Amino acid sequence: MTTRVLTGITPSGTPHLGNYVGAIRPAIAASRAQEIESFFFLADLHSLIKSQEPERTQRSTLEIAASWLACGLDPDKVWFYRQSDIPETTELMWFLTVVAGKGILNRAHAYKAAVDKNREEQLDDDAGVTAGLFMYPVLMAADILIFNADKVPVGRDQIQHIEMARDFAQRFNHIYGKEYFTLPEVVIDEQVATLAGLDGRKMSKSYHNTIPLFAPREELKKLVFSIVTDSRAPGEPKDTEGSALFQMYQAFATAEQTAAFAAAFAAGIGWGEAKQQLFERIDGELAPLRERYNALMAEPEKIEAILRRRGQQLREQFAIPLLKELRHAVGLRDLSAAGDKPRAAAAAKAALPLFKQYREKDGRFYFKLLDGEGALLVQSQGFDSPRDAGQLIAALKQAGHGDALQGGQYTLEADVDTVLAALRQLREAD
Repeated sequence: MTTRVLTGITPSGTPHLGNYVGAIRPAIAASRAQEIESFFFLADLHSLIKSQEPERTQRSTLEIAASWLACGLDPDKVWFYRQSDIPETTELMWFLTVVAGKGILNRAHAYKAAVDKNREEQLDDDAGVTAGLFMYPVLMAADILIFNADKVPVGRDQIQHIEMARDFAQRFNHIYGKEYFTLPEVVIDEQVATLAGLDGRKMSKSYHNTIPLFAPREELKKLVFSIVTDSRAPGEPKDTEGSALFQMYQAFATAEQTAAFAAAFAAGIGWGEAKQQLFERIDGELAPLRERYNALMAEPEKIEAILRRRGQQLREQFAIPLLKELRHAVGLRDLSAAGDKPRAAAAAKAALPLFKQYREKDGRFYFKLLDGEGALLVQSQGFDSPRDAGQLIAALKQAGHGDALQGGQYTLEADVDTVLAALRQLREAD
């Protein structure tokens, strides 16, 4: 089976080496797997929350698009598009908004942080807080659910948003009586590389210690030679542990090359020579990327054409058909077709049994089967991942006799015939 993986890219200026090593390069490599269908989108609507500078938004979007394309993202093999080119996303956001609990949004990390800061400064809780910041998780959920992504790679600070997307999807599915949305799974890469900056701290624009990814060759050399090192002279052994220079070399070298560089450190290589080797190693990888980036930036109309073409294809293949189905589901229908039968069908759907997946405080994933009145029929034990729970749900749905309900990972809270009847209802509804 093909797994859909969706990655959001915030347009925030030209990336630096840390972005390339930690995010861009591994994401592009992962997208080449045969069993993966990759979606990469430029989150330009999200960027408006932090910046209302039109020229900056336009320029940043262009630079980030050119950066990913220059680094090898193939727009004919992955879905590469601009968020704002899929207007169905914001319509879906409203459908999710009307089922999203405000209490959940109150607990969103970014909003809570803003409120806490205001309280520290003895201001009104919502001083300076826009509705855009508050509703950010709902728009992010719409980005994910409009293409029914299976997996979403994010940093740990974004896990909460994926859990919210799952919650909104479950609520919608339950209210309208059908599994319209796949429940996305979070992907945390524990091996994500973080690169030290010029001063030894993590490379970050906020520290002003970055090396721009596409800096011209001479500027790149100057920046590499400005990396902070200690005072040990040539001939004195040098430590690789904690060395920003060594770590940066390792990020661009093979295991054999890294071992040779470590041996040179032990033998007392001079810092100037070490920096020269690092510069040549980095420039060797980035020179062709820099050339492609400059060519793309010189012809922005080509980037615009790619984004518009892929956005339109996505709309026609996925977004427009889904929103047509969802409009009908919520009752935004042709009024001439109104009558008793649609109302009766809606009532029947609302009374269907429901599988509900959720996560408990122990960090494990659970599910339960409820009948149309909300009575508990089946309760699961905990699972390590939502996929494990989902696979058992899929198997349970096919159960047609009592022997198929003998699994040890759940308990029946009603008699076998009642549970089988509920499962039969779900199959017939599908």
